[in-house]
Amino acid sequence: MTNATVSTYKPSFSPLRLHSRSLAWQIGAVVLGSLFLALSSYIEVPMVPVPVTMQTFAVTLVGALYGWRFGALTIAAWLVEGAAGFPVLAGGAAGLQHFVGPTGGYLFSFPVVGAVVGWLAERGWNGNRVLLAFAAMLIGNLLCLVLGTAWLAVMIGTEKAITFGFTPFIVGGLLKSALGAATLKLFSGNSRPANPQ
Repeated sequence: MTNATVSTYKPSFSPLRLHSRSLAWQIGAVVLGSLFLALSSYIEVPMVPVPVTMQTFAVTLVGALYGWRFGALTIAAWLVEGAAGFPVLAGGAAGLQHFVGPTGGYLFSFPVVGAVVGWLAERGWNGNRVLLAFAAMLIGNLLCLVLGTAWLAVMIGTEKAITFGFTPFIVGGLLKSALGAATLKLFSGNSRPANPQ
């Protein structure tokens, strides 16, 4: 294996191929991805203290489709929009107060979740291997719940945080992981591995 081979790593699954697109294309993808994330925030089941939304589905899907770098960047751009006052968070919410309130831990976890799922997808945990895609999505949802619940525990105590910030979201996480894996499977038909194994 030569040094050139090592330094030109390409993701094994990148349907959008953002790493090889022009800057204008990449910026457009970030804008469209942040719009998709905003729209997912409007699909909401109100709960206290944390609502159920389709955000984790969108976050994990953006990570898997965009790759870990562009996925994390797109998710961070969406959060900056929300912090700046654009109505892109859960139920059309906006403002910095959401980043220091009960939902703060979940919001801060999103770029990390997107990066982790994207990193796994680039290494074969994707629509070409649907069970691994499901596992990647599940890991992303679980990571979000763990980080969000840890933040919530500081505010309301561990027992209440698990009761209100973790347990109610388990079934939803499983369903959104399955939906995410199925969506990746649809995209896998248009993507061939860069490094077949």
